[in-house]
Amino acid sequence: MRSIHPRSTDRRGRGARRGTSPLLAAVGLVTAVALTATACGKADSDTNATADSSASSSSQNGGDDKIQIPDDIKDRLKEHGIDVDKWKNGAWKNWDRDDWLREAGDFINPIIEGLWDPDRMRDAEEPDKPVDDSDLSGDQGVTDPTPAPVKAQAVQPTYHDSVPEAGKVFFDSPEGTMVCSATVVEDPANPGKSNIVWTAGHCVHAGKKGGWYRNIAFVPSYNDEAMSAAELETATREEVAPYGVWWADWAQTSDQWIEQGGATGGDGAPYDFAVLHVKPEEGSGGKSLEETVGAALPVDFNAPAVPEMDSLTATGYPAAAPFDGETLFQCTGKPGRLSIAKADPTMYRIGCTMTGGSSGGGWVAKGSDGKPALVSNTSIGPASSGWLAGPRLGTEAKGVYDAVSKKFAGQ
Repeated sequence: MRSIHPRSTDRRGRGARRGTSPLLAAVGLVTAVALTATACGKADSDTNATADSSASSSSQNGGDDKIQIPDDIKDRLKEHGIDVDKWKNGAWKNWDRDDWLREAGDFINPIIEGLWDPDRMRDAEEPDKPVDDSDLSGDQGVTDPTPAPVKAQAVQPTYHDSVPEAGKVFFDSPEGTMVCSATVVEDPANPGKSNIVWTAGHCVHAGKKGGWYRNIAFVPSYNDEAMSAAELETATREEVAPYGVWWADWAQTSDQWIEQGGATGGDGAPYDFAVLHVKPEEGSGGKSLEETVGAALPVDFNAPAVPEMDSLTATGYPAAAPFDGETLFQCTGKPGRLSIAKADPTMYRIGCTMTGGSSGGGWVAKGSDGKPALVSNTSIGPASSGWLAGPRLGTEAKGVYDAVSKKFAGQ
């Protein structure tokens, strides 16, 4: 299997943001002072974008007030040889293993204005993280037969008309500029005004052998008009990102992903989910992300079991061949079960030909109340494509989600 988000076809996403409090750290919470998302591939240039001299907005609803990085976080960063001002001026490109921030309280994401321009977004790739199907042979007793491939269907433009919650996450990794897919979800603490995005853990954190990715940003309805690759070469930023670029100022993933997640195989996949809190790079007129795009999906942590679920739909921007990552696709089918390890939750699995880049994309089905809800996200799939698997969202996922929501309650 390999990740679907970056360039891997198997593992779709591994990442998380961590917070400073012991409680939040316990579930993998991460503080993000506005980093852009790592893309799953190398860009042709590093860009000469100018850095915003201030940190991300404290008004998570899109206000103009700027938050400051707490002194204690600055002190911890200095222990790693990191100066925030120098970071925004290019120091983030240093991926020295000893200084690669990993712990909950160390995550930073300063907004770097203009970093994610159309060229850099177009050049982002999905990470290659292949996993052999033989890696799963130990738990066939609780795994349903491999589903037949289901051809991914292109979403008709404009994407916002039918899937307004969908978008892309961009970020930087040691391998280069990367990309994943993501979904705008509801915020219980701020009904109707959510700034929360759901994606895969491997799209924000490298797992057990690495740390937080950098420059993480979300672009809702990326390439909304489904422009061709040739047309995108001359497209403006407004055409590529019609609803703006939203930087993660807080992120969180599961402790299990951070401790177990790997680039190949199924390690950590049952816990491969992440929640981002975002703010606009530029003013949004005081509107939240949900108000800006006009929609947000509820998250169901008690979705029906596989036998009772008739079908679900996975959405994403597949970037590995034969796709180019620039257009939105979907697969719909009845899910089966996939067990990576007997001690871990069983995952959902569907037939689907989407490839790397679709990692982190939302899986939508009828929730426990019979209404559409996000019930999973793309995590892994075979190197040859043909099917996708996503985590079953339970207690751990709800803990991550609730922690991020409560952090920004009333803001």
